[in-house]
Amino acid sequence: MAAKWLRLSLLLLGFCSLHHATSGDSSGVKKMKMQFATGPLLKFQIISGYKRVFEEYTQALYQRYPDIRIEGENYLPIPLYHIASFLSMFKLLVIGMIIIGRDPFALFGMPAPGVWEWGQTNKIYACMMVFFLSNMIENQLMSTGAFEITLNVPVWSKLESGHLPSMQQLVQILDNEMKMNVHMDTRPHHHS
Repeated sequence: MAAKWLRLSLLLLGFCSLHHATSGDSSGVKKMKMQFATGPLLKFQIISGYKRVFEEYTQALYQRYPDIRIEGENYLPIPLYHIASFLSMFKLLVIGMIIIGRDPFALFGMPAPGVWEWGQTNKIYACMMVFFLSNMIENQLMSTGAFEITLNVPVWSKLESGHLPSMQQLVQILDNEMKMNVHMDTRPHHHS
């Protein structure tokens, strides 16, 4: 009877982790809004390593463009985010199974591999190893090196260019984009 409940709870945990990993909820994405303004929206999608650069650019850009709205958020490519999220949940399941000492392979009628036997005799080391190895893989999946900038349309991509824009480059790009937007707004609209 206990084995039946264990199988059912493992199945339920598996479905819950898959649902969490594949749901489109991006509530885990941190958004950084620096100021409430009414102008055009300049959006940065960055990895956490570029947060200081984002803040420096934001301060400089607000001095030059006081009406612009600037938002920053973490850049998360969707397929990799799902894989990393699933890996995070799976890691907790494996650590839980190591701690309670249940052999998950017996549920499927398979003999336990030697690694599992070692993990049962060295629970602390096994849990630490699972935790650190899965965190390393998760971090590798999430660190894209992204620093993407959009102003209604993409204006800069570090993933494509391979480097961050200098402040002069960014100001020149924004000036050109804003001039084009003003030009587009002042053109007469033809009604047919």
